[in-house]
Amino acid sequence: MIFVIEDDEIMAECIGRAVDLPVRIFGNAIAAMETISEGELPSLIFLDILLDGPDGFTFLNELVSYPDTAKIPVVVISSLNFSERDLAAYTLAGILNKETMKPEDIKRYVKKYAE
Repeated sequence: MIFVIEDDEIMAECIGRAVDLPVRIFGNAIAAMETISEGELPSLIFLDILLDGPDGFTFLNELVSYPDTAKIPVVVISSLNFSERDLAAYTLAGILNKETMKPEDIKRYVKKYAE
């Protein structure tokens, strides 16, 4: 299972369509964390940083604070220009820019971490 945490419904659907595996889409970080705390651990997470409510950084801090969730690969998807150095504390699987990413970029991460 792959989680997409994105408050833009159109962007979330586009990401979900690029994935050939089961996907759960969450419009906010709270719903995603509740699902994870109930024991459903995804094989990969695509995470927007600028979310309504708790932002992606809050979600990442929560995720890395538990041993069983800290190892879940996360790909940050944002319109902000982050470098890997900016987000080095989170040991991310990758960073994609919403303005330049392509379906092939999403599929590359799925193939590497979720198949």
